[in-house]
Amino acid sequence: MTEIDESKTLKPTKTERRDKFTNLSDIEIKHLYTPEDIKDLNYDMDLGTPGKFPFTRGAYPNMYRGRLWTMRQFAGFGTAAQTNTRYKFLLEHGTTGLSVAFSLHTIYGYQADDDEALGEVGKEGVSIDTLKDMETLFSGIDLSKISTSMTINAPAAILLAMYIVAAEKQGHSADKLRGTIQNDILKEYIAQKSWVFPPEPSMRLIIDTIEYCAKNVPQWYTISISGYHIREAGSTAVQELAFTLADGFAYVEAAMNRGLDVDDFAPRLSFFFNSHNNFFEEVCKYRAARRIWAKRLKNKYGAKKSESMRLRFHTQTAGVSLSAQEPENNIARVTIQGLAAVLGGTQSLHTNSFDEALCLPTEKAVKIALRTQQIIAHESGAADTVDPLAGSYYVEWLTNKMEEEAEVYFEKIEALGGVISAIKANFFQKEIANASYKYQREVEARDRIIVGVNDVQLREPCATPLLKIDEDVAKEQIENLRRLRETRSNEKVQAKLDALKEAAKGTENLMPYIMDAIREYASIGEVMATLKDIFGVYREDSIF
Repeated sequence: MTEIDESKTLKPTKTERRDKFTNLSDIEIKHLYTPEDIKDLNYDMDLGTPGKFPFTRGAYPNMYRGRLWTMRQFAGFGTAAQTNTRYKFLLEHGTTGLSVAFSLHTIYGYQADDDEALGEVGKEGVSIDTLKDMETLFSGIDLSKISTSMTINAPAAILLAMYIVAAEKQGHSADKLRGTIQNDILKEYIAQKSWVFPPEPSMRLIIDTIEYCAKNVPQWYTISISGYHIREAGSTAVQELAFTLADGFAYVEAAMNRGLDVDDFAPRLSFFFNSHNNFFEEVCKYRAARRIWAKRLKNKYGAKKSESMRLRFHTQTAGVSLSAQEPENNIARVTIQGLAAVLGGTQSLHTNSFDEALCLPTEKAVKIALRTQQIIAHESGAADTVDPLAGSYYVEWLTNKMEEEAEVYFEKIEALGGVISAIKANFFQKEIANASYKYQREVEARDRIIVGVNDVQLREPCATPLLKIDEDVAKEQIENLRRLRETRSNEKVQAKLDALKEAAKGTENLMPYIMDAIREYASIGEVMATLKDIFGVYREDSIF
């Protein structure tokens, strides 16, 4: 073995570009990494083989050699009919899973004719008010053959009920359905802010869906525990990792407190992570996440099944990293981010369209984003072997470092009394705000270079075609609601809503009551208003 001359090799020999190199989590990166940096690494305990505890190297033994990740493009705009057309376009071009983006008014549980929905209908996602809309959304798409992800949180139980009933009307039983409901309300209080009810009744609804699906929709992932929105709000990668897993632990504890066995529900918990621009930081974040989750589920919560300890996750490339300046540069950013997700072992992937800093994506931009995944899958060689970056001194050191930093956050959260107490103390909000402020200052000072934004800028007008949502969408949606009220049995709807209200006063699982109301074409606004009467509405204490 060649002896290393540390005086020459381990020290920089030229003036470096910066005084200090750090990643986006402000972890200082050394000039060079050697076996000394991972001298305490235990292969069997810290890495192991893919598909086995602690799952650092991958969730499954064969990974993409057996089956490629699901190419799940996030889409939704305008009416259900318009989005149905986009879904069929995506399926025609090779998408292997659907992912529903909902209109802002739907996300908050309002219906299109509510005053709060004014100016928002169909602008940021698809407008879904009733079961009729859900039926239209998936018209001509066999729900027994496609996996669907729905990004919805406060009214998640209602949209899940609509999906299940829409599938029943296609002739499919609930046990045949595959997909994911985001249903992660804790990260809403932390970052995205689309909560409705206070944390405690919100947690009740989530555990209701976990319990209901464990018995009735066994192939459904009941939560997509999301770090994506935490990162989009300005967190570091370490904060995304730590806060997301802390939320996951809170859901596990809440379900166990309900009396559920961890091995009965944990296999259907999934995760949703961001993929940002620092390539190695992102890869190591995913590897650390699998290891932390596996160890905690086994050692603290007593999971016996490998499926309970196996963290599976969806990845979306970082919307917050996209620039309106020179938007074609975003194609390169998304490619790097998508490759990081694949080398980190993602189970499904959405690649953002290059025009998303300007508008909802056009068909051309969506196709380029999908083709990016397909090129990574079939031309890059990244899917040919499992965890190809394993053994890199830098990758293994950084994986360990991110786990260590996450554990520091877990201790702080526990000292505050857990996730909900930390939310009410504004702990997460302050941490993210401080990280976001620091990053923005670095960009403005050009300590971090964003190509085309604060360096090598071109003063050219944007020529990117924009997708615009016509105001007639709202008029059409409101008219659809009016016609539905004239044709449904309003007496039956009210009876089901009254039954839901009574059940909400007690401790019963509310999913069957919600589904009964949905079958009679109760609107999302009517169901949410019924629950608001019992649960109330949450107001956050401002810290700014």
